[in-house]
Amino acid sequence: MTDRPLRVMWLLNHTTLRKFEIPQMESLGIVEIFLPKSFPYDEGNLSANVDYSKDATLNLAPHELQILNQQNWYKSPSQEAWEIANRHFDVMFVGFFPDQLRSAIRNFKGVIVLHAFGLAGSETYSNLLRRYLTIGEFETLKKISHRFLFGAGYDHLADTEDDFIKSRNCFLPVGLSIQNKSSEWRGTDKRIFFVCPRINSTQYFHEIYRDFIQNFSQFSYVIGGAQPVPVKDKRVLGFVDRATHDRNMRELAVMFYHSQEPNHIHYHPFEAVQSGMPLIFMSGGVLDRFGGTKLPGRCTSISEAREKIRRVLEGDDRFIESVRRSQLVLLEPMRPENCASHWRDGFDKIGRAHDLSQAKRYAQPRRRKRLAIFIPIAYRGGTLRGAKMLAEAIEIGSRQAGEDIEVVLAHLDNPDIYRDEYFFDLPKSIQRRSFWWKTLPLSEATRVAIYGGLAQNVTAPVYQVPDDKIQQFMDCDLWIFVSDRLVHPLLPLRPYALVVFDYLQRYENFLPRDMNESFLCSARHAERVIVTTEFTRRDAIQYAGLREERVSRLPILAPRFDHVDVSVSARPKRRFFIWTTNVALHKNHENAFRALARYYDALGGELQCIVTGADTERLLSPDIPYLRSSAEIVRRSPGLKRNMKILGELSDQLYRVRLAQSEFLWHAARMDNGTFSVVEAAHLGVPSLSSDYPAMREFNDAFSLNLRWMDPADPNNMAESLMQMEADAAVLRQSLPSADRLAQHSLERLARSYWDVVKECL
Repeated sequence: MTDRPLRVMWLLNHTTLRKFEIPQMESLGIVEIFLPKSFPYDEGNLSANVDYSKDATLNLAPHELQILNQQNWYKSPSQEAWEIANRHFDVMFVGFFPDQLRSAIRNFKGVIVLHAFGLAGSETYSNLLRRYLTIGEFETLKKISHRFLFGAGYDHLADTEDDFIKSRNCFLPVGLSIQNKSSEWRGTDKRIFFVCPRINSTQYFHEIYRDFIQNFSQFSYVIGGAQPVPVKDKRVLGFVDRATHDRNMRELAVMFYHSQEPNHIHYHPFEAVQSGMPLIFMSGGVLDRFGGTKLPGRCTSISEAREKIRRVLEGDDRFIESVRRSQLVLLEPMRPENCASHWRDGFDKIGRAHDLSQAKRYAQPRRRKRLAIFIPIAYRGGTLRGAKMLAEAIEIGSRQAGEDIEVVLAHLDNPDIYRDEYFFDLPKSIQRRSFWWKTLPLSEATRVAIYGGLAQNVTAPVYQVPDDKIQQFMDCDLWIFVSDRLVHPLLPLRPYALVVFDYLQRYENFLPRDMNESFLCSARHAERVIVTTEFTRRDAIQYAGLREERVSRLPILAPRFDHVDVSVSARPKRRFFIWTTNVALHKNHENAFRALARYYDALGGELQCIVTGADTERLLSPDIPYLRSSAEIVRRSPGLKRNMKILGELSDQLYRVRLAQSEFLWHAARMDNGTFSVVEAAHLGVPSLSSDYPAMREFNDAFSLNLRWMDPADPNNMAESLMQMEADAAVLRQSLPSADRLAQHSLERLARSYWDVVKECL
């Protein structure tokens, strides 16, 4: 043990457990124990309650205690609460509540004790941890193994666990504050007492209830246990008050305990023994380990159980007394005095883990963290710009937080797509690294997973990993992918996060089902999914099925424009507007071309349409099936052929010069995560006409752009809106946001919020 008593946070609300364990700790000299003041009102906490009695023992400022008491410690407490916890407490007891455990692993700096009370069947905590923790959380768990302990409630629980659990075993036996009430038992109510909660709300207990009814229907019985969903059976008592429960224990003739689970047991069999009620139980369960193998109440078959229950109900006094007298042995392992030495040994181990943790905390030099930001496919345009802004925001944010972080921007190894001039504005402190995707069949992926000690099971036929021909990015602590477009499942050699711009596939049926599932799977296994609009956040939760706490909505970053010279020496020969687009399906080409044809041929529009963007030279190509109708519209429209000019992809410098000369920007897409083009236009003093959809409304509100709107599903409305913009563009320039308003979304102002989210993933 340490020189002073450890300070403990016991983050459980189980009433019977607390009545035993808190006195055990107090007997070891531990007097400062924090108890949580709220718990989930769900089926796993039917026997929970809140206890304020230990607050007076805590050496905390009143406002600190108030903050701790306000937290939901089963979910994600505030950072302020974690700072208080780390400042004052040495040890934290948690149950296997996944959110509680995840939060503790990420935030608590002291010793974490996973208090375990056994699982059903052959399930193990090792498997549960792999199933419920993300890759990063599992990696963190391994890194903090010197201060993570498996607080087994029964001495055999660690036997079937993996080594990383078994080696951290700390036996803290489950006990009971024994109250011998056997002299009060009467047994005059000749019915079986069977306890089975949650009959209609969990399949597990429903099957137990069904089996009991089938096996013991010839006897009279009552069934105890809280029932969140009512059961249409008068013999099911549901929740009863303490006085009624005590009366049942005193008056009912016999309890039957069904469980043959080798690793888990309920409290009610021990309550029956304390009350003096004869206990008839099945063999093979935990009661065998507690000395039950030779007891007269033990049964190896249902027929034997029926016979023994019959003898009790018919008043076989000799048999009843032999059961009552012999079953007291079951209480011996749970008596406080018999558990005390194990708790003392357990806390000695906890104390050593605390001392080692403190020594490591101050002795180990901090290694500089490095993260890689990947552009997973050959994106240019807005996605490339977004990736560069993200890299810069994380670097700036880490500096603002006083951290020392390295950022690597990774793109496909294709000089034709990623030319050096595309990165002239990338700070020299951000390293560029090219890579190719490498695919691994299951057999090879399994070998890599074993050697790398991966948290998750490898089951897919094919995996993909980034290959830079050097270290495969294993020198980076976190991978961030700018989009979820991963064709195969990612072999998670490192924790990763995703920046997801949109879930267009929910609205546009353009993805094969298996590819879409791969995209969604990538998001579900990520440490965090970062989005920039509420529209995409809702899709991430409702469509991709992500947990709300795994989705972080961050503010939209505005690109820098101050390094671009858009001064022009001469006005253009003809007035025009800019349509910036690409060949993606959601860009709404057919309706856009129909609108342009009407604008020129029917409404007499006078402005030239300049088309720019990646691959727009293919816009009228017959090789792209969904663009063939667009080419036909152009062929039939004299006005379009005369007034439309396709420039293809321009350099940033040239594009902004042309944009600054234009009357307005036209954004005609059907649906996406919004476009920075309208922000860029506003910065250059150019108004925009945009399709009306949720993400663009968010852009408009965030930047105060005063966009003009049109219906992307109605070419006539689009054409009429173009005519209106032709007339109003000069006036609309006066309503554009100021430079100061746009600067509110600058990298420098918003970078810290990006770093705070990324740091959680690290």
